[in-house]
Formats: sequence, C-alpha cells, structure tokens
Amino acid sequence: MNPYEKKRRWKFFLLIFAILIGIASVFYTDSFVKKMEREEENQFQLWVKVQERSMLLMDNDLLVGLVETVRQNTKTPVILTNNEGLIISTSGLDSTKTIWPDNGKLVYDSLYFVKQLATMKIQHKPATMNVFGAEYKAYYKDSFVLTQLRYFPYIQMGVIFLFLLTAYAAFSSARRDEQDHVWVGLAKETAHQLGTPISSLMAWVELMKSKFDAEDDPLIAEMENDIKRLEIITDRFSKIGSKPILEDHVVYLVINNFIDYFKVRTSDKVKFTITGDEQVRAMLNIPLFDWVIENLLKNAANAIENEGSISVNIIENLAKEQVFIDVTDSGKGIPRSKFDAVFQPGYTTRKRGWGLGLSLTKRIVENYHSGEIFVKDSEIGKGTTFRIILKSSLKYEPTTA
Repeated sequence: MNPYEKKRRWKFFLLIFAILIGIASVFYTDSFVKKMEREEENQFQLWVKVQERSMLLMDNDLLVGLVETVRQNTKTPVILTNNEGLIISTSGLDSTKTIWPDNGKLVYDSLYFVKQLATMKIQHKPATMNVFGAEYKAYYKDSFVLTQLRYFPYIQMGVIFLFLLTAYAAFSSARRDEQDHVWVGLAKETAHQLGTPISSLMAWVELMKSKFDAEDDPLIAEMENDIKRLEIITDRFSKIGSKPILEDHVVYLVINNFIDYFKVRTSDKVKFTITGDEQVRAMLNIPLFDWVIENLLKNAANAIENEGSISVNIIENLAKEQVFIDVTDSGKGIPRSKFDAVFQPGYTTRKRGWGLGLSLTKRIVENYHSGEIFVKDSEIGKGTTFRIILKSSLKYEPTTA
C-alpha cells in the first residue's frame, strides 16, 4: 500500500470514529430527553389531578381559585382555557404580557399567548379538568431545560465537526509547510551537489574534442546535449522555493524542442507527434515547464508496454484566453477513481517509483504558472489524456517580409 493510500485510510477511520461519537451522543441524549418528557408529562398529569380536586374543595370564587392554583406551578409553562377556548390563566410564561385593570379582571396580550397556546397544542395533548360541571383544558409545553437538551446533541456534533475541521486544517497546513521546507532544502542541496560533476563533465568533453579531433562526432554532440540537460535540471532544482521568471514563448516550439530531445532517448517503438496551433503563446519558465512536459512524457512512455504512440495537441481558446495542451498516450490507462490520486505525493504504480513526478508537475503548473492540470480522459487498456490549461499571452503576429 502506497503512502497516499495509508494516509487516506487513516483520514477515513478518523472520520468514521467522529461520526460514531456523534451518533452515540445523539442516541444517548435522545433517550435522556424521552425520559425527561415522560417525567414532565407525569408531573403535569399529577398537577392537573391535584388542582382539580383542590377546586372541588374550595368555597371561594371558582375563577379566582383556578387562577391562583395554576399560578403556583412555576416549573412547566401552562395555559388554562375554558370550554370556549378562551385563556383564563397562565403559569411559567412571561408575566409582563399580562395587565391587571382596576376592575380586577385579567387581560392578556392576545398575540403572545395565542402563539404560546398554539405551540402547546402542537407539542402535547391537553388535560381536561371538570369542576362543578364546567370543563377546562390545561395545556403545557416542554420546559426550557428539556428544549435545550433537544438541541444539545446537534450542537455537540457541530462542535465536534468544527473541531475536526480546524484540527485537519491546522495539521494539513503544518504538514504542507514541513513538506515545502523539505522540498526546497532537498532541491537546493541537489543543485549544489550536481554542480561539481557537471563542470567536470564539460571539461572532459572539451578534452575529448581537442585530443581526438572529434568536433563533429555525433556521439560527442549527444554527450553535450546530455550535459546541457543536466545543467537545465540543476537550474530547475535551484529555482525551487523561489518565484520563477515567466517569459513570453511560443508553446509549440517549446514542446517540440523538448520532444526532439526526449524521443531519441526513448524506445523506437513509441511514436511521437505534435499537432495544433503553432503560433499560440503563453508566459512560461522554460526550465520548469520542460520539467512538466518531461514528467508527462515519461509517464506516458512507461504506460506503454510494447508499441504505442504519444501525441501532444495544442489548442487556443480565444473566448477564455486560455491555452489547452493535451498529452495523450495509448498506454494501459488509469481507473477513474484514481484521477485525483495520481497527483498526490507518494502515489505510484511502479515498484521502483517514488510517486513524485506528477505531484511536482501539478505544483509547477498551478503554483508557478497559475494554470491547471488534470486527467481529461482515460480508459483501461486504451490510453490516457492529461490536459494542461495555461493563460495565453498576446497573440503571436509573425513579421512580414
């Protein structure tokens, strides 16, 4: 299992663990809420029976007795109505919504208490009280504590999710910073280490040319090309971590020059073609952009087991002022589920691969060229197409004679 798969599996396990904690919390709190609901309902029913019996024993005015006894209940919000549905008393609600006029009759803020009564009717069935032949109905709603408990598990899940999101963002940021420092340090040290042997090779080639009179020898010429390539690679590594300078270039020429170098160092069974707009231009850093094309062509060549083809097609989207570069091979293809994974550091299907090529490619295209790269299309056994999207520069206008 490659490192990326391990990391993704651990993320999946942590997510499942967090979800299980949230579900357990919801179920536990829900059972506790139901228990409180039963207790409040029992208390309310007991209160109704007690008040009903108390009213039957009272000698004073019935209405005054009902008002006073209902007011004694301060734990649960209650509204008492007569047989016509009119509110005659409340308890546990906002007392500022009532007014006592001089005549001693209670007047209610109708809008507030009507809303409260509607809520109570939705939440619970009323209890009926029969006092001296008159029927009254008592309504109640959940207490403030019970209402809070209903929402507690969802708040708790939200807090857990927010904590996980924050922790993930923090750890990811720290890991990216650490990776960036490692990349930069490794790249600059590699460039430094390559400097001395490259200088020696250049000197040895010059000595061979002068000693053996091999100025026009094609093998010497290819050796010089390889040394120049090493110089370019050294320059690439030295630029990692610093902002590269982008210059206006003809995309077709840049890619074609690299293909000319690359194809003579690849199997003759792989055929290379480049098509498309030969004049479209874009802002490029040649050493870094060559690295992008090199990684894509190497991956394409490795995907071809016997004979095959690699094609590069360049298209300009004038409406969006973009340049599309499609690199297509006739190799073994990539499963659709791996379209994003192939760009992750450490992902590789080769036994001796490090899984860094496409990760570097994505970094160079997106971070240094403000572009985009993705798997446009792939089919197992038929091949893959990678697409690079760059911003086009000024239209190239050839000079006239």
